Amino acid sequence: MSPWWCALRAALRVYVAGALVALAQLLRRCFGGFSEPAFPPQPGRVAIVTGGTDGIGYATARRLARLGMHVILAGNNEHKAQDVVRRMKEETRNPQVEFLYCDLACMRSIRDFVQHFRRKALPLHVLVNNAGVMMVPQRSTRDGFEEHFGLNYLGHFLLTNLLLDVLKASGCAGRCARVVSVSSATHYVGHMDMADLQGRRGYSAHGAYAQSKLALVLFTYRLQALLDAQGCAVTANAADPGVVDTGLYQHVFWGCGRLQRLAAPWLFKTPEEGSWTSVFAAVSPRLEGRGGRYLYNERETRSVAASYDTRLQQQLWATSCRLTGLRDTTRPLTPE
Repeated sequence: MSPWWCALRAALRVYVAGALVALAQLLRRCFGGFSEPAFPPQPGRVAIVTGGTDGIGYATARRLARLGMHVILAGNNEHKAQDVVRRMKEETRNPQVEFLYCDLACMRSIRDFVQHFRRKALPLHVLVNNAGVMMVPQRSTRDGFEEHFGLNYLGHFLLTNLLLDVLKASGCAGRCARVVSVSSATHYVGHMDMADLQGRRGYSAHGAYAQSKLALVLFTYRLQALLDAQGCAVTANAADPGVVDTGLYQHVFWGCGRLQRLAAPWLFKTPEEGSWTSVFAAVSPRLEGRGGRYLYNERETRSVAASYDTRLQQQLWATSCRLTGLRDTTRPLTPE
């Protein structure tokens, strides 16, 4: 099969998946609408939100700040950050909002961020792995990884593992620390090719994006299994925000971008609406002690069948450890 046809097929599958979600959102808006869930106050707790200066990440961080959390925005736009922090403090009346530089496309930057965070001697109760790129042209991270895989998934894999000991020390019985990884409905049409995670055999921006979102779900389930085996007071869940009106659509097909501009008020969620599932995963008492779940519209739902393949989860984890330079201390792969 030609690379051109593979790319076209991946694009069609992604757009069909998005169209179905957008249609469901339209029906919901017409027959009941969206109502913001009530979340309990979170004084004294600390959260890190990657990509917290824009879109869903900003809305998530702002909601957590309104709940009284100390919120750290992790991002790579220092020029914009000062204004974002000032505005969020004013909107939430919470002075405990700050920015720390973290470029998820650079492993050295991720390690520097973790060192800077550790120097603050703060606990960490919530980590929201939100940042990402969508359907960008073929390009690589500073470490040479395909950008969707490297930034959306591998950067968050490294960040989570480097912060895991802080999360474990911060959680306790009856009040677990939480890891929330933002996936997408496109994971349902994603394909995890362990022999070609970088898309070298034929690049498809749509396929690479869907693969990165599937990788986040596989990572979430494997992480939860490891946490359970260790008896840690930390949970890991994946959150699906739906189709949201953000600035990530600049690389979609022309017609889809035009549709976004014309129909967003009806078909798309606002960033605030899109953030509700992430906030639900981060603070809801209904999820206390419950991890390894895929959440959509503040409810648990089934992810794609392939995401429950424990061998695939283990393979991706082992490969990710090798690519990020982490030691894989987990059990060896189960025999086929």
